[in-house]
Amino acid sequence: MTPAVNAAKKGGITYELLEYSHDANAESYGLEAAEKLGLPPDSVFKTLLVSLTGHKSTLAVAVLPVSNTLSLKSIAKAVGAKKAEMADPKVAERTTGYVVGGISPLGQKKALPTVIDASAQALPRIHISAGRRGLEIALHADDLATLSRGIFAKITAE
Repeated sequence: MTPAVNAAKKGGITYELLEYSHDANAESYGLEAAEKLGLPPDSVFKTLLVSLTGHKSTLAVAVLPVSNTLSLKSIAKAVGAKKAEMADPKVAERTTGYVVGGISPLGQKKALPTVIDASAQALPRIHISAGRRGLEIALHADDLATLSRGIFAKITAE
């Protein structure tokens, strides 16, 4: 199992694992997951890392629907940073212990400030990467917030 699945087990939450055959040529990992699993794109969430300026942490985690774009201004405001920009993919992989396209907000090597888009709270459950391409974990947004010590805020662009 992946560190993300182990974190869910250890946290004692209710979750479901969903697996699909990942296509290496897929343009969007998240939209591929939604399509192959027959899920609405607004219930499948991607995990992005951002670099922060003017904050005690140099990185933060953003969790938002795959059909949306991240607002860098909104995530910076949510964590109390002056500025946010997308983190270098190699830094994201090294920091989280996961490969791009399989980065999960759970079970990362280092605990980082985590912001989950507020739209997650309206859904009965959301789907996030379970730590590798082709594996998703379905869980309640509040459980994700508890396990990741995350907060909810609107972080999608208009």
